[in-house]
Amino acid sequence: MNEAHIIKIASELHLAPKQVRGTALLLDEGATVPFIARYRKEATGSLDEVAITTIRDRLIQLADLDKRRDAIVKALEERGQLTDELKEKLIAAESLAVLEDIYLPYRPKRRTRATIAREKGLEPLAKLIFDQDARDPATEATAFVNSEKGVDSGEDALAGARDIIAEWINEDQTARTKMRDLYTNSGIFKTKVIPGKEEEGIKYKDYFDWEEPVSEAPSHRILAMRRGEKEGFLILHVNPPEDKALSLLEALFVKGDGLASQQVRMAIHDSYKRLLSLSMETEIRIATKEQAEVEAIKVFAENVRQLLLASPLGQKNVLAVDPGFRTGCKVVCLNRQGKLVHTDTIYPHQSEKATAEAASTIIRLCEQFAIEAIAVGNGTAGRETESFVRKLKLPGKILVVMVNESGASVYSASETAREEFPDYDVTVRGSVSIGRRLMDPLAELVKIDPKSIGVGQYQHDVDQGALKKSLDDVVISCVNKVGVEVNTASKQLLTYVSGLGPQLAGNIVKYRNEHGPFTSREELKKVPRLGPNAFEQSAGFLRIRDGGNPLDGSAVHPESYPIVYDMAKDLGCSVTDLMRSEELRKKINLTKYVTGKVGLPTLNDILAELSKPGRDPREKFEAFGFAEGIEKMEDVKPGMRLPGIVTNITAFGAFVDIGVHQDGLVHISELADTFVKNPNDFVRVHQTVTVTVLDVDIKRKRISLSMRNKQKQVNT
Repeated sequence: MNEAHIIKIASELHLAPKQVRGTALLLDEGATVPFIARYRKEATGSLDEVAITTIRDRLIQLADLDKRRDAIVKALEERGQLTDELKEKLIAAESLAVLEDIYLPYRPKRRTRATIAREKGLEPLAKLIFDQDARDPATEATAFVNSEKGVDSGEDALAGARDIIAEWINEDQTARTKMRDLYTNSGIFKTKVIPGKEEEGIKYKDYFDWEEPVSEAPSHRILAMRRGEKEGFLILHVNPPEDKALSLLEALFVKGDGLASQQVRMAIHDSYKRLLSLSMETEIRIATKEQAEVEAIKVFAENVRQLLLASPLGQKNVLAVDPGFRTGCKVVCLNRQGKLVHTDTIYPHQSEKATAEAASTIIRLCEQFAIEAIAVGNGTAGRETESFVRKLKLPGKILVVMVNESGASVYSASETAREEFPDYDVTVRGSVSIGRRLMDPLAELVKIDPKSIGVGQYQHDVDQGALKKSLDDVVISCVNKVGVEVNTASKQLLTYVSGLGPQLAGNIVKYRNEHGPFTSREELKKVPRLGPNAFEQSAGFLRIRDGGNPLDGSAVHPESYPIVYDMAKDLGCSVTDLMRSEELRKKINLTKYVTGKVGLPTLNDILAELSKPGRDPREKFEAFGFAEGIEKMEDVKPGMRLPGIVTNITAFGAFVDIGVHQDGLVHISELADTFVKNPNDFVRVHQTVTVTVLDVDIKRKRISLSMRNKQKQVNT
């Protein structure tokens, strides 16, 4: 553990060093973020997952910086270039950019114009000119004329000297720092369409002749410009006004208006155009891309979090339908545990006879399998199939729900699906995924690559390693926040439980299949290779409901069971009584149970959990239905007021499904009557909303919507 890193991070995040140190120590020991946040509050001062993740990532960044610093120091030592002064500068460097600026003059180079000039013996002339005293450079240059070295005239000597000065300017740390600031604060993105690509690249029309300050460009536009360039439709440059850049450099290096200063001024112009501007443009492109990626990944991760934590219907007998016109609708029946019990195919969108047969089949299956809810995929023929089902005289009160099927096809063709359903084809697997997604979105969506579940912003354009890391954090956070029923969870769901992973998840499922359901958390210790550390990390997030110990169905960690036992003993009641009676819990004096390791934060968590053991933190499921008669874009008219469901959130607004197979966009300016800076502060994925139609462009397949109240509305 690097104490300097601890102090630095504490200062950056405005935390006590003790909090950062405690977090770092737990991370070093292999503890996961959810475990630290939930069960080690005393060690971190009750830091949440966001703060712990930030500390973890910053520790990695600083370690990487130290690694690069050490590599540079070693290289300089080996070449005999390291001085005490240079080493102090390297040690003081607080960013990779500054570190590389310091190293730049010493970095091994390919043969440059400056290198060639030095070989010709022109460096003394360059120094003389750079001093900018009263001497005449042209007169001094005559002494360096040497035809054997390729210096045929005084002008040749001056040109070579200017090449050397241009390199000095390019490698000057102060110049690079100031120029970097100029590019950041005054840089301008400029895009032009590549001639002849106007029609093919029409989707980038907004950027055919575009200018925007770097300081104001939002992440989605930066990524859009880069994508247009990558696909060969746009030319993209990022530079500040040239006069500002040259003035900055002249202020740094030019001393007066003498003849030598004129030579320096010429070298500055050459250095900027040939070296420094190219280097800085590359840097600002990388920096803005990284910043845009951070924002895009943040948006995507938040969308995924909201989707994973969408309200579950719960354990119900479900009939799921994967709609289709020509090939029919694949129907599956699932029991309350999500097990496939029947498959069928119906053709409700063909002949009258086929429609009647389909109706008969659905009613019969509902009766046969005591169906409590019907899930209809929202893909092709989704609205038509939903309308067909809703018109049937179904037995009892059966809920009919449209389900977003994004990613179901990806799951159905995956190794996970083949492993689950080796005897069924992709259509059956897809239908099962739709049904299970209604029952428990989290349990089903963890089987699908998050990039394929229909939310996000430019997720395929960002750094895939950083994206995967962020999404893994989100999935792990969601899974552990909800908790996992160990006796019914899939291998994929168990994989994301704190401290487990694919190998131990597979071992748990195998043990469960061989020995039957777990009866206690303690029994988890019998699972092969599930040692003390894995048990400590995972046990609190695994649930065993209806077992011998009521605490096994709660989020109380087994290490805290003795505390609960003492509480019950002191009150003269059982643990079950304590969990059932608020009156008994109010009698508990928590300070009595404080120890060196367990403080009030953990004790308060225990008390809260006893009041609602194993409570699902997700919101209660509410049925949603689209407007009747609005099933295709042609049905949508400006002014209509329609129910919808948020499917995706981006930096520029929210996409809403109104049931016509084409999501509409609520631009950020139309989200509310008041100013909205971050759409995620106002809406969430899977939220039901009411929108007003502003415009419908059938040709471009675009629907503009508003959630503002000050709209002229026509109710459907």
